[in-house]
Amino acid sequence: MAERAPVEVLPDRGIAACAQVLTTSDGAILHAGGRHGEPHDGWFEGEHWRRVGAQVREIPGRGAVLVVEHPGGTWAIRHYQRGGLVAKLIEHHYLWTGLERTRAFREWRLLARLSDAGLPVPEPIAARVRRTGPIYTADLITSFLADTRKLSAYIADDEVPEGAWERIGRMVRAFHDRGVRHPDLTAHNILLDSRGEPALLDFDNAALEPPGRWREAGLARLERSLRKVAMETGTQFDAAGWQALVAAYRGAGAPSA
Repeated sequence: MAERAPVEVLPDRGIAACAQVLTTSDGAILHAGGRHGEPHDGWFEGEHWRRVGAQVREIPGRGAVLVVEHPGGTWAIRHYQRGGLVAKLIEHHYLWTGLERTRAFREWRLLARLSDAGLPVPEPIAARVRRTGPIYTADLITSFLADTRKLSAYIADDEVPEGAWERIGRMVRAFHDRGVRHPDLTAHNILLDSRGEPALLDFDNAALEPPGRWREAGLARLERSLRKVAMETGTQFDAAGWQALVAAYRGAGAPSA
């Protein structure tokens, strides 16, 4: 099935307005017009950063993320990989339907608009697409949100900061009010810093859409995730925390559709 391009509702300004595409020998790199220097393929390779003396570490998981500390900042480098059963057949290859429809370019451009709008997301640095005939592979570099942990980790340690549930509810509502349909709204993609301030990760296949049932579906997805994390970690599902999250979501802004 062809991938749909997102509905454009956020204006181009800031990072989004600076976007440039650099053509490479086998694809292209999308970047913020030199804000972080002139991009090249080495930016996406851990070995390059090790050669120049940067600190490189890996965050395990599906599509392991490299965290690179260098004089220009701390970046997270993610190679796009499939999950589920399909990953056994085509782990990290995708069907080519045009450069702007690739997963990396769509996620970069959406993150740029969300970052420009002041929403709590990583800043997009660069996206790379490498094409071989009808297929492509993709990589994304964003800023690394330091001093944060996944909500799932806080739950596992029974240390969710006071007031965090309400802040998460208001954050989710802020994204929904901007028309952001996040397809994987889970405890693993919500980060909290030491003050309990939330941020949202992983906008692969996210889209900008008019208000609809997807909002309630997103909340239901999050509740299932919270219950699953509690079950897997042997902790108690925080029903009061969930109710506080939902109340904050409902109380923020105009009534949701």
